[in-house]
Amino acid sequence: RQGIPGDLLEPRSSGPNMIFSRRIVCLFAVFAGLWLVALFPGQAAETDAGRLRAVIAGDHREAKNKARDVFRHPFETLRFFGLSADMTVVEIYPGGGWYTEILAPYLKGHGRYYAASWEKNSPSERIRRWLKRYHQKLASRPGLYGEVIVTELSRTKTAIAPPDSADMVLTFRNVHNWMKRGYEATIFEAMFTALKPGGVLGLVEHRGNPEVWQDPQALNGYVNEDYAVELAEAAGFRLVARSAINANPKDAKDHPQGVWTLPPSLRLKDRDREKYLAIGESDRMTLKFIKPEE
Repeated sequence: RQGIPGDLLEPRSSGPNMIFSRRIVCLFAVFAGLWLVALFPGQAAETDAGRLRAVIAGDHREAKNKARDVFRHPFETLRFFGLSADMTVVEIYPGGGWYTEILAPYLKGHGRYYAASWEKNSPSERIRRWLKRYHQKLASRPGLYGEVIVTELSRTKTAIAPPDSADMVLTFRNVHNWMKRGYEATIFEAMFTALKPGGVLGLVEHRGNPEVWQDPQALNGYVNEDYAVELAEAAGFRLVARSAINANPKDAKDHPQGVWTLPPSLRLKDRDREKYLAIGESDRMTLKFIKPEE
């Protein structure tokens, strides 16, 4: 519980009178909050930023995940995309829950978080095992993750959230996987469908060398930035901003085992370990798109 804002923890049970009193207090707080936002919008934004910083610093996050903040820059990345606590957010393929540890507590009680994960009846035993671990993670901390809505995403299952319901869709280092399996267009269309008009698609991906031909399957894990933009625009998105938040000029993108040569994978095990640790994690594009207003 240390390091987590009080409104992110599970409330204790109370009697009827206390519940009624709390409702009155909550209503007053809502109206007071709206009044303060109208008068001091900058301070409201700062409060929202403080909430995000507190969640990122929380003791609930696994130490190995926190250690990667220096490469993944979660605060700067999410603020660049325009995240706020009252949004409906969809994260595509949350994996082991790296961003779930941030997004679920941050949005809890204020917004809504959809985790568009793998198909639960996947023929892949490995995927079923990963999905089981993810659900176990959610169940282990209901006070933090109890409001997470898990949906399915595959070549045939694309209802990641109700149509036109999401304020933001986020995808972190997934595009190369879609390309490898040949359904990148399907995923981009699913994200477009889930977003409200004017909603944001935030995309982070391993950035390839623009001087090198783009492998349509992205087997080395890298995707050329212009190619990623083309995929998004083909689905109807419009690029509105780029950021160097997650750039890494040390990454030459010519590694023997592709992007997985670098940390955290370090696929070559102990071979040239220090060399690749010195490079750090991959160079990454950070792109902000919108679904145009109708």
